[in-house]
Amino acid sequence: MKIWFAKLGGMMCLAVALAACTPTYRNHGYIPLQEDLNNLQVGVDTRQTVDDVVGPPSSAGMLSGGDYYYVRSRIKEVGMYRPEVIERQVLAISFAPNDTIANIETFSLADGNVVPLTRRVTDSSVVSNGFLRQLLGNFGNVDPGEFF
Repeated sequence: MKIWFAKLGGMMCLAVALAACTPTYRNHGYIPLQEDLNNLQVGVDTRQTVDDVVGPPSSAGMLSGGDYYYVRSRIKEVGMYRPEVIERQVLAISFAPNDTIANIETFSLADGNVVPLTRRVTDSSVVSNGFLRQLLGNFGNVDPGEFF
């Protein structure tokens, strides 16, 4: 009977280990259907028409009245490994100054370029001075005439 429980426990541990290695997929974002995009005409339809036909995007250009960007991503996660983006599509709808559609473009992960993100930090002159040095350094800079 003990051997049977040991085999059952071993089989359960093996099943859990195999289940942990099964990839899981997450989908994020929204891309309008091609049938809906076929209803839009470049140079004719306006921003309001795009909002009515395909809906407003979750992100738009930085300025008010900017271009529309629809993004959809599919991410694969396997166990303890870092998640991997296996599919990304970006639909960009740009508008002319008269608020009509200027261009409709579709990009995929294969079209993308890696953009390195840098963090710029402004150097401060306070770095070499400690707290006490700053505090004591201010005693000579005080003008008693400013108090009255």
